[in-house]
Amino acid sequence: MTSRFSGALQLTDLDDFIGPSQECIKPVKIERTAGQQGGSIKVSADGKHYSHVNEKGEETRLGKAKISLNDCLACSGCVTSAESVLITQQSTEEFYRILEGNKKDNDLLIVVSISPQSRASLAVRYGLNTQECAEKLSSFFKKVGCHFVFDTTFSRDLSLLECAREFVQRYKRKESHSKAVPMIISSCPGWVCYAEKTHGNFILPYLSTTRSPQQMMGSLVKNYWAEKHGKRPDQIYHVTVMPCYDKKLEASREDFYNDVYQTREVDLVVSTLEIEQMIEKENVDFEHMEPSPLDRELSSVTEDGKVLSHRGGGSGGYLDYVFRHAAKELFGEEVTQLNLKTLR
Repeated sequence: MTSRFSGALQLTDLDDFIGPSQECIKPVKIERTAGQQGGSIKVSADGKHYSHVNEKGEETRLGKAKISLNDCLACSGCVTSAESVLITQQSTEEFYRILEGNKKDNDLLIVVSISPQSRASLAVRYGLNTQECAEKLSSFFKKVGCHFVFDTTFSRDLSLLECAREFVQRYKRKESHSKAVPMIISSCPGWVCYAEKTHGNFILPYLSTTRSPQQMMGSLVKNYWAEKHGKRPDQIYHVTVMPCYDKKLEASREDFYNDVYQTREVDLVVSTLEIEQMIEKENVDFEHMEPSPLDRELSSVTEDGKVLSHRGGGSGGYLDYVFRHAAKELFGEEVTQLNLKTLR
């Protein structure tokens, strides 16, 4: 299959965001003890085994380092057997397994939430406008066995509102809290992971505590919406369609796992490219599919089904929205146009 999407998004054929062909950059682990001096690493002739040689010339056989998803920086620099779990859980094969199993048991409500970025990419791919693409995606997912299809513009609106509220609160207490501002906002799980594991306490106090639109939607679907429909969180299977493979890593974080019901807020993430592959696998004429409106409960749509949007940049409009809201809330200034300048 020839894909019209960027090759950077498809690193492998494993439905994963990490390239398995690359060597781990930390192949061995050395257990250090107090007062231990330096030494050297000895590699066996076949290159398969490592030994630590101390200052006395004594050798200690080293085991391979085990790098789990908790160590992952989403840098695409390595892969180990631990990632095979993620590959299995976050794949189109798993999606089809759930769909097929539910046709027999019918004990799950399958919900799909589509990001506006993926919707726009697929619209370009199939020569449609974004409204047409949204309705055809809704029709496609319901054809394969999904019950509800939402658009994450709704949860992005909530993320914008919460970020603006948080910034105003931080700004008001900046005199008493040295790390209240600046506030750093990012919905990129790769960047957040990098910040957590490389800069730690230096950067984390400045990071916004607001959930990303994906995880905001996960909480809404598995809690508010589930209760409204008389369902437990584990009776709903929630799939998101996202433009980036790192969103698979975000959905797999322990922060978003419900210990009581033993379920994740987002059970599976499929990328834009994987949706194109599913469309080809189903052998449907996507451009001419009968449209089906998005479900309105958790979608930003009008009464006649038109998908709404918000102003801002391609990254989600956080800067634009927060700046304009703060200017009005804190200083009574109405900002209609925000002019951005590239500094470097």
